[in-house]
Amino acid sequence: MTDKTMTADEAVSRLRSGMTLGIGGWGSRRKPMALVRALLRSEVTDLTIVAYGGPDVGMLAAAGRIQKLVAAFVTLDSIPLEPHYRAAREAGAFELMEIDEAMFMWGLHAAANRLPFLPVRAGLGSDVMRVNPGLRTVTSPYDDQETFVAVPALRLDAALVHVNRADRLGNGQYLGPDPYFDDLFCEAADAAYLSCERVVDTAELTKEAAPQSLLIGRHTVTGVVEAPNGAHFTSCAPDYARDEAAQREYATTPWPEFSERYLASPEGAGS
Repeated sequence: MTDKTMTADEAVSRLRSGMTLGIGGWGSRRKPMALVRALLRSEVTDLTIVAYGGPDVGMLAAAGRIQKLVAAFVTLDSIPLEPHYRAAREAGAFELMEIDEAMFMWGLHAAANRLPFLPVRAGLGSDVMRVNPGLRTVTSPYDDQETFVAVPALRLDAALVHVNRADRLGNGQYLGPDPYFDDLFCEAADAAYLSCERVVDTAELTKEAAPQSLLIGRHTVTGVVEAPNGAHFTSCAPDYARDEAAQREYATTPWPEFSERYLASPEGAGS
């Protein structure tokens, strides 16, 4: 048993430019923003980002840290299209692999199971195949002879996720309505860094919540970061809702101004 606790800056110090980095959460919900802000304070760049995108993608895109993005969408939920992402994309700042939500999930499943791909029906008959000419199809070897999209594994060098509670060993618990596939991000990665609202003793993880809430197993986690309000301004139900005022400020403020105001130090991170 190993104490895996560390600071956000210590976790980010283990990342390197050029990595493929998965970021958990969904849109503007339970994003590991304390870790993302630490990443923005570092010099790590040229990243391939894999995410159900929200302000994590918008901030990294605005800061010029993304070389390639793999995503099904990039949204702030109450603001349908992430504006900083849109500006960077319209400027041609990075390569984009845009795929269906189900294809994205099965790409994570493939990586988690150390498979090169998984066959899915999603994407057939859509422009997903046209805008991603590198995708291939496979034919069932059985009597049905059905054609499927061969979704490539979304293998990650590292993953960043945020949950409500964790212990020092790396067991992570979500208390909200949705796991957001954070377990798959950790399983698909060579190293996973889990931030949480509060680090608790292992026994406390099942005192007030069902065992099913134990989403992330310690065997998939490299580091644990206690980060109260660490998903802000995104939501982290039931601990707090999305901060709509802060999100509107982010969405309407030019990136250089927002970055200088909130990202220069951990203390000024808008928490």
